[in-house]
Amino acid sequence: MGKQQDVGEPDRHSGSDTTAHRPIGGSADARLALAQDPTTPQMTLIDLASDPSAVVRKTVAARADAPAQALRPLTRDHDRQVREAVARNPSTSLANLMRLVKDADRWVRWAVAGNPACDESIRRVMSEASDKELRGLLAESRELEPELAAKLTDDVSPEVRERLATHTHDPDVITTLLADRTARVRKGVARNPRTTAEQRSALAADPVVDVRAALVRAVELDEADLVRLVDDRSVQVRLAMATSEVVPSHIRQMLTRDSDEMVASAARDFRPGSGTSSAVRAPRIAHRPSAAGAGRRAS
Repeated sequence: MGKQQDVGEPDRHSGSDTTAHRPIGGSADARLALAQDPTTPQMTLIDLASDPSAVVRKTVAARADAPAQALRPLTRDHDRQVREAVARNPSTSLANLMRLVKDADRWVRWAVAGNPACDESIRRVMSEASDKELRGLLAESRELEPELAAKLTDDVSPEVRERLATHTHDPDVITTLLADRTARVRKGVARNPRTTAEQRSALAADPVVDVRAALVRAVELDEADLVRLVDDRSVQVRLAMATSEVVPSHIRQMLTRDSDEMVASAARDFRPGSGTSSAVRAPRIAHRPSAAGAGRRAS
C-alpha cells in the first residue's frame, strides 16, 4: 500500500503520551492476533493503536497498510519500540517522519534514516542534527543530494566524513575527501570502489600505512601500483596484499618470497574465499538489540 497522507485532521485518540483507549473485546493474545491479521479492517487497526499492550501497538505500527489515523498517535507513544516501528514503516507520512527524526530516543531517530520514504526535507534535518550517528547514517545514503553531500565533507566528525568517503557516488565529493587531512577519511576513500585509477595511484602513495593497507584489500589497482606496493616499506601493507581477494595471483606469487616470513607464509597459504577481504559493506542501518523477553506474549 502506498504512503499514508497525514492530512492534519484531529486525532481521534487525543492526549499526550497516553491516548484514550477504546477497548476491544478479547484477551491480549486475541487482540495481538487481530493486529497481525491482514484482513483486519482499518477502523479496527485505529482502535488497536491505543491498545493497552505495547506489543499490540507495535504490531499496528509496523503494518505497511496501517492508516494514517493509526500511525499518527503512535509517533507519540510512550513506548520507544512502538515509535521505532513507526519510524521504520515505509507508509509513515513525511510529517510523522519529521517528528520522529527529532525524537529524544536515538534508536527512533536512527530508524528514520533507513526508511525509504525519506525525502530531501528529512535528509536536510538529519544533516543538521547534533547526533553524529544520524549524520553518519545520512552520509551512507545513496539518495544523498549533492548539496548535502558537499555539506558533509566539512562535517566536524571524522567518522561522518569517513563514512561519506566510503559510500559516496559523487566524484566531486571523492576528490574533496581525497585531500582530507585526517587519515581515516582517506582510508574511507581507499575503500570506495568508485575511485579513478589516478586517485588509486595517489592513495597507493599515501604516507599513512592504514590507508595503503585498506586500498590493497578493497580495490583493484594498476600493475605499476601493485609492483611498487610489493616492496612497500610496511609489513602491514604487504600482509594486506598477501591476503587480499582483489590482488592478482602473479602479484601474490611475488610475495611468497617476501623477506618477512609472516607475509611469505600468508601468500603461500592464501585460499580464495577465505573471508580475509575487506569489502565495502552496505550502509549500517541501526537496529535495536532484541530486548530480553521480546518473544513473550502480549500483555
